[in-house]
Amino acid sequence: MDVRVPTLAEGVESGTVVNVLVNVGDRVEKDQTLIELETEKAVAAIPAPQAGTVTKINVKRDDKVGIGQVILSLSEGAAGTGPAPGGNGHSRQQAVTDDVEAPPISQREAVARESARPAAARPAAPKPAPGAPLRRPTPLGIPVAASPSLRKMARDLGIDLNRVPGSEAGGRIVLDDVRAYIQHLQSLAEVEDLPGPAETTSAPARPKIELPDFAKWGAVEKKPMSTLRKKIAEKMSESASTVARVTQFDEVDITDLMQLRKKHEPSFQKAGTRLTMSAFAVKVVVDALKKHAAFNASLDLANEQIIFKSYYHVAMAVDTEQGLIVPVIKDADKKSLVEIAKEIDRLAAATRDRKIAVEDLQGGTFTISNQGSLGGTHFTPVVYTPQVAILGLGRARWQVVVQDGKTAQRLIMPMALSYDHRVVDGGNAVRFTNDLVQGFQNFDEGFIAPAAKAGAAPKKSPKAKKK
Repeated sequence: MDVRVPTLAEGVESGTVVNVLVNVGDRVEKDQTLIELETEKAVAAIPAPQAGTVTKINVKRDDKVGIGQVILSLSEGAAGTGPAPGGNGHSRQQAVTDDVEAPPISQREAVARESARPAAARPAAPKPAPGAPLRRPTPLGIPVAASPSLRKMARDLGIDLNRVPGSEAGGRIVLDDVRAYIQHLQSLAEVEDLPGPAETTSAPARPKIELPDFAKWGAVEKKPMSTLRKKIAEKMSESASTVARVTQFDEVDITDLMQLRKKHEPSFQKAGTRLTMSAFAVKVVVDALKKHAAFNASLDLANEQIIFKSYYHVAMAVDTEQGLIVPVIKDADKKSLVEIAKEIDRLAAATRDRKIAVEDLQGGTFTISNQGSLGGTHFTPVVYTPQVAILGLGRARWQVVVQDGKTAQRLIMPMALSYDHRVVDGGNAVRFTNDLVQGFQNFDEGFIAPAAKAGAAPKKSPKAKKK
């Protein structure tokens, strides 16, 4: 039985082997972890689909693997017993269905999109001779091992990847394999229905940036990019190349808000959480999004439409040792402040431990990046596509301001709103920012549930005038 990388989650295609936990000849039980993959957000465990003996291992540490790729083989006999030959009384259909996909990995893992290997590093793809038998179909339910871009190209060309022989480990298909298959079809005069050669439909190669030889000026150290870092670079490049970003700056007087925090922090601690600026920010943002639907939308240029969402899933950027990860607080509009605070704690802990669930990383409609605990003032946050806006918060500082003709020391927090100008106009951005400022400066104490007495009318903090 061939054990393949199973379907992991929507949009995830590959990972890097970090641990091979079995050896050839080992007897394994059902659901025992065979291999661990490093994904863009976590470490995923691939379990055994059934008990058996390991007869072959096709991968090693640091190998990149994709969905559908064969990682190892199991037999149902004792150690050292090989798999039964396919011709020993078994039909071809039985042989095909002996390939079993590993059960879907827990939704606590996600996998990054595989980076393409340099063509020079790949083995030459075999070219089938005219009339040679084609690859047998992949078993039902098991996707072909190929990159997302290659799958798309094959769909555009009308090519069934199940019939393309793969030249890489585990039968993984690369571009050279598709080209060889097209040549095979041409040799059989079966290309009438194809739109054209693969070279005419594939995306142009990314221009290579020539770097100087840094070593001639001193010692250097080269480290490969982690899966997460490559994913971050990909998302940031996507945003920079597609979003017409504008950043709106403002400042917020949070003096009274911090007094509310000090007053109610003990009750939040009793509830097992903390009352933080991030929790306040989620509530303020949701209230503003309800008034300004364009900031809770996505742009669909292909269909010339803007998609407005009636749900409010607020993403929170979390700084980790591995890099920036953005978990999502689902249905933030339906949660109390204490529930929001607890959810922030849960997501932050799971993210830093790399145990974050896939569903906790998906579906965000607006992002908050709070750098206040680290320092700094204003910055220009990058819009996290396909969202259209992101709010950045800096560290608050005491400043002397003038109120009603008198000077006073107030705690002022810098705020930066980046948005996609293709969807949001400048005037709307100013109005949205104004509502955010008022939301922070006039936060409704009635929303602080743990401290509110039963039946008590909501109180409002003293209003601070906007500069």
